[in-house]
Amino acid sequence: MYPINRRIGMRQTAIALVIVLLAAVPAAAQMAPTRTWEELRQETQRRVDKNLGPVAGLKSEDAREALANIHSLDRNEWAAAWSAIAERYDKRAKSEEAGKDTSAARDDYFWAFRYYTVARWPVPNSSGKQKAYQNALIAFRNYGRFLDPPVEIVRIPFEGKEIPGYIRLPKDVRPAPVVFMINGTDSRKEDEVQGRDAMFRSGIGVVAVDMPGTGESPITADIGSERIFSRVLDYLATRPDVDSKRIVAWGVSYGGHWAANIAYTERARLRGAVVQGGPVHDYYTAEWQKKSLGTPEYLFDLFAARAAIYGVESVDEMLAYGPRLSLKTQGFLGRPSAPMLVVNGEKDSQVPISDLYMLLQSGGSAKWSWVNPDGGHTGRSQEWPNSRISEQVITPWIKARLEPAPESNQARNGE
Repeated sequence: MYPINRRIGMRQTAIALVIVLLAAVPAAAQMAPTRTWEELRQETQRRVDKNLGPVAGLKSEDAREALANIHSLDRNEWAAAWSAIAERYDKRAKSEEAGKDTSAARDDYFWAFRYYTVARWPVPNSSGKQKAYQNALIAFRNYGRFLDPPVEIVRIPFEGKEIPGYIRLPKDVRPAPVVFMINGTDSRKEDEVQGRDAMFRSGIGVVAVDMPGTGESPITADIGSERIFSRVLDYLATRPDVDSKRIVAWGVSYGGHWAANIAYTERARLRGAVVQGGPVHDYYTAEWQKKSLGTPEYLFDLFAARAAIYGVESVDEMLAYGPRLSLKTQGFLGRPSAPMLVVNGEKDSQVPISDLYMLLQSGGSAKWSWVNPDGGHTGRSQEWPNSRISEQVITPWIKARLEPAPESNQARNGE
């Protein structure tokens, strides 16, 4: 795939080049009808078999069993079928842990977490999905005890409530630089803090909390909700085992919106920000929302997932609520920011590629870009799955940004 200069790699983006490419932005995907149950069953199994999101990595035989026990689009029926698979792994993991087979217990807790996650996906908007989400949290925290490095649960005081989160720090690096992961509309902090082995091998830690309006976040998405991330940065500054002068934010999907936001509002405390498939401005328009809500790129229930982050229930409420969060409307574009790496696919039917170009075109501070002309949401395609984008594009950029800077350069870099 190609970046903006049509070669694999990254470079600081010239405004003139962005303007030329704006003319080549494809039209937004047209709305598609809601899938019937049979269509959804076939598409879910296809994605499992081909290792595609949001069910990438699941076992084909487990998926066939779960899908055979679902006969409608009822949310509780979906949750029950996938939870039954998860419960089997969870019970086995507890037995293995009791027998001191910690390696097997770790693996089965992971599978329990993954299947409970599918059971609650994309948002816990029924009694069965709510129960599945709570079980997913328990399974993940059991799994996290056996990881290396282990998952540390943190609970950060916030406006009379708390921000639940996780932190994992590499061995033998103190204080450790960290990547601040921000999840998207249907992912959660649990998804973002696992894996990341390349980071830990490079001596970089990971911290994650749920973005506003998702998971265990104490607030919904609104103007000023970025204060939740500021509070996390405050907390990290109190930890002697974290190098608070070396932090990069990485937001995936809607999380990219918040990564860009804090690249402006917290630029003095960030070395950089990765904006992967994040909404900027055009995403929030009624025209785009109406076109994108039925995209077949999304498995199902996209409206429910989008509405949940604002805490609204109707399409009209969502269309009226969202535009306030536009980075352009809020006056961020063009202001000085932390350095950004902006990533997406030209064929994204969930977040318009025009948002990527608008962010780049706005100037203000240095930005790098990587665009997959064959890619969908977050830049992914068959040739460039998210794992490859992470390993070959994003992680090297983050590592370069987190290199120790000479003291004389720190003020100039906004650190």
